[in-house]
Amino acid sequence: MHDAAPKIAEMPVGVLIRRSPGVTRWMSEVWTLAGIVPHAGPAQWKPVFRDGPVEEFHATTLVLQLHRKDTDSLIQNLTAQVPSVWVALHGPGRPHATHVTASPFEASFHEVDAEDRVEKVAMPGGMIEWVEAFVALHHVDEPFVKRQRDRRREGAAQDGVGDPRIAQEADVWRNPQSLRSRK
Repeated sequence: MHDAAPKIAEMPVGVLIRRSPGVTRWMSEVWTLAGIVPHAGPAQWKPVFRDGPVEEFHATTLVLQLHRKDTDSLIQNLTAQVPSVWVALHGPGRPHATHVTASPFEASFHEVDAEDRVEKVAMPGGMIEWVEAFVALHHVDEPFVKRQRDRRREGAAQDGVGDPRIAQEADVWRNPQSLRSRK
């Protein structure tokens, strides 16, 4: 890790949304994530593709941020069979893209209720190289440290004797070994 390197890297990412005809009478159209465009300019539902009733729009451009503390999550994404980018979409009907991330851990935090969903698409090759370069610059392997047990004996007597209002010879909170030591 280099201290002089920026802690956050940013890239504008265009979000492509596809509208296709619905398959039931209750849903006249289906909106899905079609893809992303790295280094995209600003857009506001600009049509980019049409094939009969199917249309794709450059819905919006969001900023994808990579944080140096998320390199473990980014490595997990890069080592997956298909590295992906996740886009959080809000609302029924025509969705509104609210967030884009390359971290699978961060993506899981954005699906909050029935109107929100997170969809993923394959990460383009140039973006994979960009993420790999960021990880190579910032990742520090932290060795696994096993937690040490307390040195107390597991069968040791407890300090508390239970509820003092309940009079009984053997308290339910005492273990059998502590009762033997009192005799």
